[in-house]
Amino acid sequence: MRRRRDPSRARRWRTAIGALLTPAALCFVWFALTAPDDAADLTPGHFLRLPLEALVLVAALLVVGRRVRRVLAVVTGLLLGVLVLLKLLDMAFLATLDRPFDTVVDWRYLGPLTGLVVDSVGRAAGVGVVGAVSLIVVILLLLGPWAVLRLTRVLVMHPRTSRRGAAGLAAAWVVLAALGVSVASAGPVASTSASTYAWGQVVRVPRELHDEQAFAEATVHDPLSRAPSDRLLAALRGKDVLFVFVESYGRVAVQGSSFAPSVDRALETGTRRLRSAGFSSRSAFLTSPTYGGISWLAHSTLQSGLWVDSQQRYGVLLHSHRSTLSRAFHRAGWRTVSDVPANTHAWPQGRFYGYDTFYDSRNVGYAGPRFGYPTMPDQYALDAFGRRELTPGPRPPVMAEIDLVSSHAPWSRTPHLVDPATVGDGSVFDGMPQHSPSKAVVWRSPQRVRAAYGASIRYSMSALVSFVRRYGDRDTVVVALGDHQPAGIVSGAHAGHDVPVSVIARDPAVLRRISGWGWQDGLRPRPDAPVWRMDSFRDRFLSTFGGSH
Repeated sequence: MRRRRDPSRARRWRTAIGALLTPAALCFVWFALTAPDDAADLTPGHFLRLPLEALVLVAALLVVGRRVRRVLAVVTGLLLGVLVLLKLLDMAFLATLDRPFDTVVDWRYLGPLTGLVVDSVGRAAGVGVVGAVSLIVVILLLLGPWAVLRLTRVLVMHPRTSRRGAAGLAAAWVVLAALGVSVASAGPVASTSASTYAWGQVVRVPRELHDEQAFAEATVHDPLSRAPSDRLLAALRGKDVLFVFVESYGRVAVQGSSFAPSVDRALETGTRRLRSAGFSSRSAFLTSPTYGGISWLAHSTLQSGLWVDSQQRYGVLLHSHRSTLSRAFHRAGWRTVSDVPANTHAWPQGRFYGYDTFYDSRNVGYAGPRFGYPTMPDQYALDAFGRRELTPGPRPPVMAEIDLVSSHAPWSRTPHLVDPATVGDGSVFDGMPQHSPSKAVVWRSPQRVRAAYGASIRYSMSALVSFVRRYGDRDTVVVALGDHQPAGIVSGAHAGHDVPVSVIARDPAVLRRISGWGWQDGLRPRPDAPVWRMDSFRDRFLSTFGGSH
């Protein structure tokens, strides 16, 4: 005979599971309504609040009819799921980019971010990461309606108790608000933080639309477009001028960190090595429009002389006729070159800058191994550029932007310098990544990450010094700078956006030209070095070396 199920036992199981699910639902709703948007504020005190939104929701659920109640619960749950998602995105963006997530603009980073993940960990693992993130989003959007429906069922089952409890909590909220009771550093206990946060997301939309229009107007008003070609860059005629971006090279690399002393020693050694080859250098700081990533915002800011601090502004700029440093050099007779070894496919945005030639990972003859995200070591990228563009003999002068990548996160698989005479096609680097710490090893602790970051900066700057000594001459001018500070795990909280910048030249006349800038001697800027906004550099540079203003 078949055994009959014990209904009392099944009922007990349902009761036990319900006793667990209801608190879980309450925790989700409470987190959505009280959680901060900055992980640094994620303390127990922040949840000791009485959210007004919860009281309003309970009152509404108790007074409306059954059908409306269900719709209200589902819609409210979806909104709470979105609220949790936005707060988690804010936490991630504040930790890595030192700013909250922008609901209007930042969705545009989805494509580049997906490409970065795939390039960093491989296609299979990258697809897995993207899939996991997508699953989390779906779960959050489902959890919200489930949690509110679960709590609604409890309220309806005990209407009298629910009404009395809601009335008592409402009275408590009024008293707490009138007395101004608050938790230290967490704000008032009688909270309206969820409504305030949601309203901030709503009002951001017209603000961003206005900013887009204002920025579009700014791209039109460009004095450089009217500058006569024969006056542009007259003091640099005949010289090769190279703008070298060192990935993630921020102020934290040279001051106020555990690894700064070792980077400072490497920069001082580089200064001496350059001096022994006849080169001098001057350094200061620029304030970057970005932090922790999104390097192209810094590149376009330096080139355009406009503050490009969002993907929205970047998109507007690319569709404008704004003049750039590379276009100014082209008008003045230079051959202009873009060298971006991180690129593994066509770069249509590069047309905006007006380069004559584009180098990337596909066309510089590299036959060596990848080093994680970096497609090749900085030493090879620089050497390949020197062999192709800085050949002796009659040729037009070259202006180039070279974007170094060995110091890109996650700061693992950092190469080491080899004898410049052996660089060749890069096969000399075979086996080197396998003998360097992997991401899994480096990211076991923040201390290891910081040490690995410092090592990568030392490598990139040493490779640059070696390149200048090997290929530079009296007609070489190098502007070396960082694009942004490294992410928060290295920089710490609210570290600022300053990046070092140096001008390197053998011709004394070049450095005499910039004597009025007040920059400091050598490759290492001290803490009191001048600080300019990065968008001011274009016009200051063009004015100093023969611009129209």
